[in-house]
Parts: sequence; structure tokens; C-alpha cells
Amino acid sequence: MNPRVSRGLTRKGAWLAVFSALSVGVPFMLPWLTTACGSDDSETDIVWGKTGSHDAGQDGAGGESYDAATGDSSPQGGSGGSGTGGSSGTGGSSGTGGSSGTGGSSGTGGSSGTGGSSGSGGSGVGGSAGAAGSAGASGASGAAGSPSQPSETKKIKDLTGPNTSAAPFGVGGTDLGIPVRQPNGQIAYIFGDTFEQFGVGGPGWRAPVLLRSSPGGLANGITFTSAAGGNYAKQLFAYNHNDPNYTTWLPTDVITIGNRMYLHFMVNKGLGNVRWSQIAYSDDNGENWTVSSARWEGDENGNLRQLWTWERGDDGFVYVISTSFTRKDPIILHRVPEDKLLDKNAYEPWGYKNNQWAWGNPATVVLTGKFGELCLRRVENKWLLSWFNAQDYDITIKVLDSPTSNLYTATTYKPIKGTAWGHENDTHVAQLYGGYIHPDSTLHELHLIISQWNTTTNWPYRAMQFVTGVE
Repeated sequence: MNPRVSRGLTRKGAWLAVFSALSVGVPFMLPWLTTACGSDDSETDIVWGKTGSHDAGQDGAGGESYDAATGDSSPQGGSGGSGTGGSSGTGGSSGTGGSSGTGGSSGTGGSSGTGGSSGSGGSGVGGSAGAAGSAGASGASGAAGSPSQPSETKKIKDLTGPNTSAAPFGVGGTDLGIPVRQPNGQIAYIFGDTFEQFGVGGPGWRAPVLLRSSPGGLANGITFTSAAGGNYAKQLFAYNHNDPNYTTWLPTDVITIGNRMYLHFMVNKGLGNVRWSQIAYSDDNGENWTVSSARWEGDENGNLRQLWTWERGDDGFVYVISTSFTRKDPIILHRVPEDKLLDKNAYEPWGYKNNQWAWGNPATVVLTGKFGELCLRRVENKWLLSWFNAQDYDITIKVLDSPTSNLYTATTYKPIKGTAWGHENDTHVAQLYGGYIHPDSTLHELHLIISQWNTTTNWPYRAMQFVTGVE
């Protein structure tokens, strides 16, 4: 059997899940079936169609290629195929052991063995989840970029589902739960496709919705105390899910600047089909939202402007990392003055050109891989990038000094890994995704909101709270 069957369904199973969703009233839309579909290069995800990856210079990513293995002084690598920096997994991607592509070919920082011949060596700067590596340096103890050991990781509680504080607000089955501090100090959580019953489908389909909690008290678990809409969490935007042009509007990230909250969302029609993305804003702590004219078509930058995460710097800029909503593609970086978030022309790409990285160059891939949900946050004196790593089937966290730090060599943590149903524990979750960082986190106690959807039974479909550490 395909060893990745634990991360998902076979082709047939994936389609059965789609038809199951259809049978409960979800018209071909819930994109997280990629959680259930394998991403092996040998087996195309037929529900997503497109295969391959965007290396630097392809599909509008722009820029020149950069060799991450040369030790160039440039901040980060931008090109290369399998093994170029991956997500610090074990072995090389696609069975290459990290020996192909432009970076990570030496297996520097490999954590085991000689030459990586067992498939568990040569992890180093690049490569993730492949078979026998062919290059790796022997007996290396792990250079920067290799996985680090986190502090104790454990599950705190289910945030949604039966007997949770979300249920009284009409929030049964839901996912995501992107947290942000509101202007008034409360914590808001933005959820995706939401239903009244505990699962996928049925009455009360809304997306997105917003719940709130008081700040602090994370050790005892998050408790929701109010919702946008009052006693029944309302859909934040006025649209119909049966519209011929789209099926659902899904949040990707939310940020607070001054007295205004900004929410970036994707307009989807079917699986992995982002029509466009857009920004809405709220001036009353998330109760009411206005959809702005700031809009990006689904195919901009080779589809890499669909799914966003963003965070404020201390220099007056907001930094935006983005990818496609296919879980097959890498990430690119932009920045925008924080007072111009609604001005599409003010977004400035980070790219490699004329042998150097600079703002204003065509956007260049800053890290290869297969990225799902993203979360960029400043915690204490560090920048953290957390994401669902569809290549390694885990939650991966990079620790950075700045948003332009070299992502290939950054310290990497993998606190929560995917597993098969029936084999879950504090550090292993079946069909996981998300990985959002709570704003009250510290480096020692980093609280993550992780989602889970059993695409065979349509329950569990929920958000959960975990704690780990990255110091």
C-alpha cells in the first residue's frame, strides 16, 4: 500500500468524499480534500488537476534563480526542484534524497548515516520525505534549517464541536479559527465553512464567521464569549453560497492596524478554483465588514497571490507571504505600507535580480515546497512562519530574525505530524491542517489552532488548541 495512505484517501476515496459532501448539501466546494489526497509525485491529485511546482521565474513568479547551496550572501534561495530546501523533512523529496535541484544537494546538516543512502540522511538544507538519498554528508549533526526539538507539545482542548463554547453560537462543524487581537483587546477568531450540525453539510452554511474570547488564560483553554452577530454567529459578508459564480468565500488571514481590522479572503468556485481574492475591513471590532475594491485575480503571479498571511513590522510595512490554494506550490513575499493595504499598486515584491535580492524586483520564490494554510507572526523578538506542510504532512514552523531571512537555513520545528485515524496523540493528528499562532503566545508557550476534517465520515470537522515551544 502507498505509505502515504495515512495522510489521505486514494483517488477513488477522494471522489467518494466529494460525493459524500454533495449528499449533505455541500456543492463541490470544500477545498481541504487535498488534506485527504496524496501528494506523491507518482500519483496526481485528480481533484486538483494541476501538477508540478513554481520555481523562480516560472508562471509569473519572476526573478532569477538563486543557488541556495553556494553560501551566497543573498538572503534566501529562489529556485531549484526537489531537495532545494524543502521543509526540513527526512530524506530527499520525490525519492531523490535532496540530490537534485540547485540547493541542498550536499545534504548538509543531514542527521544520520553516510551519504543518506537509507533515505533518512541528507535531510540538511533541503529535501523532505523521499526515498534513499544519494548525496548527504556523513554523520552530520544537523545544520541550521534542520528540524529542532520543540518544548513539550500537547493538545489543550477541542475549540469547536460537541460540548464546546462554540456550540451555543450556532457553530457546529467548522474549521480554521484564525486568531487576531481586536482594537479593543479581545481576541477574534475567524472560521471557514461553518454549519449548525457537528460535521460538514446541513443547515446554517456560513463562511466566514467570527467568535471572540477574552485575552490570556491560554493554559486553561480558549473559551468563546461572544460572536459577530450576537447569539447566532452570522456570516460576515452578504453573499449566497448557491451563486453561479462562486460557492464560498474563505478567510486566509486577518490583521489589526490601529482601530481597523483587515480580513483577506478567497472567493472559490469548486475545489482549488480561486476566482479572486479580496480584502474586507471592519471599524467596529469585527461586528460589521465592508468589502473593499482591493482585489487580486486568481491567476496573478502564477496563482501565488491566492492564499495570504501577513504581519506588521516595526518599520511601517506589512509583510505578506502568499501561495496558491492547491497545496502544491511554493511561497513568495511582498510588502506594503501599513496605511495602504487597500491600494493594490502599493504592494512591492521581493525578488532576486542582477545577482541580488531587492524590493521591487519581480517576485521570486522564497521557499519551495507544497504549502497549505499560512501564518506569519511576530512573537517576542522573532518572526515565526507556521504552515500546513502538505509535502511532509505536518505543521512546520520556521523561526526568523526578519521577514527577509533565509527560509532555507532558518531553524525549523515540526511539533505536530499527521497520522492515520486511530493513531492520534498529543503530537500526531489525522487529516490535520491550519496551524495558526495565537497572539498571546510566547516562544516558550506557542499556542496553535489546528483543524481536522475526516473526509470519509465528515466528522470530526473542527478546530483544536495545541501548545508547543520554539526555543
